[in-house]
Amino acid sequence: MPTKGHLPARSPHTERSIPALADLPRPLYARAESLSAGSWTPTHRHNWVQFSYAISGVLGVQTEQGSFFAPPQWGVWIPAGLDHEVVTSTRAEMRSLYIRTQDSCGAPERCRVLEVTPLVRELIKSFCLLPADYPEHDSPEARLVQVLLDQLVTLPEVGFSLPLPRHTRLLSLCNELIEEPSQNITLTYWAARLNMSEKTLMRLFQRETGLSFRGWRQRARLLASLNALEEGDSVTRTALDCGYDSTSAFIAAFKGLFGFTPGELFR
Repeated sequence: MPTKGHLPARSPHTERSIPALADLPRPLYARAESLSAGSWTPTHRHNWVQFSYAISGVLGVQTEQGSFFAPPQWGVWIPAGLDHEVVTSTRAEMRSLYIRTQDSCGAPERCRVLEVTPLVRELIKSFCLLPADYPEHDSPEARLVQVLLDQLVTLPEVGFSLPLPRHTRLLSLCNELIEEPSQNITLTYWAARLNMSEKTLMRLFQRETGLSFRGWRQRARLLASLNALEEGDSVTRTALDCGYDSTSAFIAAFKGLFGFTPGELFR
């Protein structure tokens, strides 16, 4: 198994507690949290599905397969039984929904980042006002829950993940770029470090991550930019810190991945 990518420094003062739930009282359970900058959880798993939704701030979910990032108004779907950590570099408002596996409507059993539609956003708001033991059967509360569950599994998936290779030496190089995204690391340089040809490295990288070297490097840089932009750094400074030579190139790449310019996303 690969080790996870670089994680920010951890302070014991920002460790978050994990709910001591043996089981869920209902098919759906809500948890609302205001998270301080640098909040984190130790590695853990649940016997239920977790959907963590960022109202503000950027959520990061770290797994053995890679890192998943949810900017504001997106969420991360975490299947039952998956070891994961949740981290936030900035202050964040998070709403987590815990879903019984039998009520997850056959959703894919893999970690995914999903776009939260306006309808689901309002359904989550309404559900978070209900008590944990809301009425079941043919009650208005139970009907709201069923609509929310139906809508959650139809949310569109987006590519805000950073897959990690299992190849040990390649993973080490990937972690270097995650830690310092401004590094001008080229395919030629990596191939020399790994003592292989560029063509062999290209094939290895594609096989291990599902992305080309260029595509993975660009995604790593763009995902690294989210926290700086959320904290209010200028687009120009963020672009330079993430290894871009021009602001326009950064904005074009950012919109290509996220569907919005930095200004539109964090407005």
